[in-house]
Amino acid sequence: MGAVLADPEVIRLTGSANSTADTLGTSPELDQKARDWYSSRADQTDRLDLAVIDRATDECVGEVVLNDWSSDDESCNFRVLIGPRGRGRGLGTEATSLLLDHAFSTLPLHRIELEVFAFNPRARHVYERSGFVVEGTRRDAFVFDGERIDAIVMSILRPEWEARSHAPGASSPLS
Repeated sequence: MGAVLADPEVIRLTGSANSTADTLGTSPELDQKARDWYSSRADQTDRLDLAVIDRATDECVGEVVLNDWSSDDESCNFRVLIGPRGRGRGLGTEATSLLLDHAFSTLPLHRIELEVFAFNPRARHVYERSGFVVEGTRRDAFVFDGERIDAIVMSILRPEWEARSHAPGASSPLS
């Protein structure tokens, strides 16, 4: 996972740095703090962190997460990140679809939401393909290399997922 998190594009697209210079030179090795954090994921009851594994190579190429669980609102946040060795092959779309299916099939959720930066059209396309709907824009929400970037707010509601998953011709991303 260290190589994925050290990728300059992952760092930029997730808003983990505010300049190109800050995205460079990150070690591909996880430090002890990061290893401890990842090893504690199974103990967390308010989130689900899963590795995205390339079945062709058994390599971890990213992660997909449900977090910020609100039982009162029956909602949570969603995020996915795919490193360079997993990009452009549909793994992000597949991971998103599988996690949405799991979430709405097994959890008492009504709403799953996310934010995506305007300079990440590839991710926005994946989210729209998966059924997320644009709700609005947080204007100038992030600064990268001195440029102000909008954050697009998107969500999918249980009835929207149900309509998609039971639609004629609906198929699994695995088919």
